[in-house]
Amino acid sequence: MSARSLRHYEDEGLIVPGRCANGFRDYCQSTVDRVRLIRALLESGLPVRLIRQALPGSGGKPELDEFLREVREHRDRLAARIAVLDGQRAALDAYLRSAGHPGP
Repeated sequence: MSARSLRHYEDEGLIVPGRCANGFRDYCQSTVDRVRLIRALLESGLPVRLIRQALPGSGGKPELDEFLREVREHRDRLAARIAVLDGQRAALDAYLRSAGHPGP
């Protein structure tokens, strides 16, 4: 995990690390666990806005139905993008086959 990412999570209000006497950030185990959860949610494609709502203690107490609706909408947008990418890949595969260079 880069220091830049950790500072970004802090700026976004996703984590609140402790501070040592010298001003350095101190990441306790619960913060480390929270960062792992944030990373997993980011890798799943959720935007920071929804992650902030999902995390306990982030100030975001979403109405569950509204939150789940937003997550479903995000998932549906991802599915639409995947469909477009699949079509583009199929077109490139067809081009490669016609050029005598089959794909994987």
